[in-house]
Amino acid sequence: MAKTDEPTIIKKYANRRLYNTGTSTYVTLEDLAVMVKKEEDFVVVDAKSGVDITRSVLTQIIFDEENKGTNLLPISFLRQLIRFYGDQMEAIVPSFLDASISSLTRDQDKLREQMTSFGVPGFEIVEEHTRRNMEMFEQALKMFNPFGLPTIVPGSASASDSSSAEPSAAAPSNDDLTTLKDQIAEMQRKVEALSTKKD
Repeated sequence: MAKTDEPTIIKKYANRRLYNTGTSTYVTLEDLAVMVKKEEDFVVVDAKSGVDITRSVLTQIIFDEENKGTNLLPISFLRQLIRFYGDQMEAIVPSFLDASISSLTRDQDKLREQMTSFGVPGFEIVEEHTRRNMEMFEQALKMFNPFGLPTIVPGSASASDSSSAEPSAAAPSNDDLTTLKDQIAEMQRKVEALSTKKD
């Protein structure tokens, strides 16, 4: 059978069983984790409704991995991520996180080499990634500020003072919101472009 670029369809049934349509076998979350590590693309759909539930299944895999004792997600990161839900910044968080992890993935060989050479984590590379990510984040914030309001980075001192500050602009109209949505979409494209230029 000729190999295709189409992702493998994984069907999830009401009894929580997962069926790999590519191999015609039932699989577990651990099997899907192995597929991810092998960079095998797949989509998980609800067997009854056909709704794409890949995001929730991948999240469950991360949850299970964290419960095994290998903690990749710092508590401070998780807390801040939760704070972004419902915040005006949530529109750019996915693109920022995607660009950040893509950058780390591209440089992982360099990081491994430094860790092997010195026997310690490559702090310089980590710091460089942090600096680059903050640059992208700050540029994204500038593009996200169509009304000329003060730019506040979450977690900064000015962010905590913002609640007592007087509003500098009236609530945007429907036309303003439409314009803002268009600018958000454009900003997301620019964030991805910035990530590519950083290579």
